[in-house]
Amino acid sequence: MTRMIPEVRALLANEKWHLERISLRNLLLECGLDEAVKWGKLCYTFQNSNVAIFFGLKDYCGLGFFKGVLLADPESILHRQGPHSQAMRLIRFTNVQEIADKETVVKAYVHAAIALEKAGLKVDFKQKDRLVYPDELQHELDANPALKKAFEALTPGRRRAYNLYFTAAKQSATRHARIRRYMAKILDGKGMNDR
Repeated sequence: MTRMIPEVRALLANEKWHLERISLRNLLLECGLDEAVKWGKLCYTFQNSNVAIFFGLKDYCGLGFFKGVLLADPESILHRQGPHSQAMRLIRFTNVQEIADKETVVKAYVHAAIALEKAGLKVDFKQKDRLVYPDELQHELDANPALKKAFEALTPGRRRAYNLYFTAAKQSATRHARIRRYMAKILDGKGMNDR
């Protein structure tokens, strides 16, 4: 049995979705995945590549597959994590009995996800490279060379997250306020959720 790291022990102590978390953890470990804590969540890897992650949300918990878009979904149980999700797909659960009832199916999906890693398949993130910045952001980048340099130095995912957040605002004043609120983080090379 794998030795449990303190970060895992702390997450397992969380009462919300406790039984579901334990059940999915056992299932994933039985499939031969390694366990880590990434982004504050239980994450499961195969040869150091992310395969699956546990999500505990308000109305449901879920098992997210990092390359879920590449998985066949014969049971029609994979859902987009959010409207802008390109690769991640999620199997949702509302109670531990659902996990028990779908154990064989979930294991099949996990083994399929491991097979993707063994085959070296990659997700084509076409949309990620084609960001269209709102006028307010483009103006700030043009007016502030340091901000432009810092923004361009961010990872593609961080640039995309900022861009999605800024463009989601309907009013120009709100877009301006959001951009100004995050300028210091951008100049520090941090993403929206980085501390």
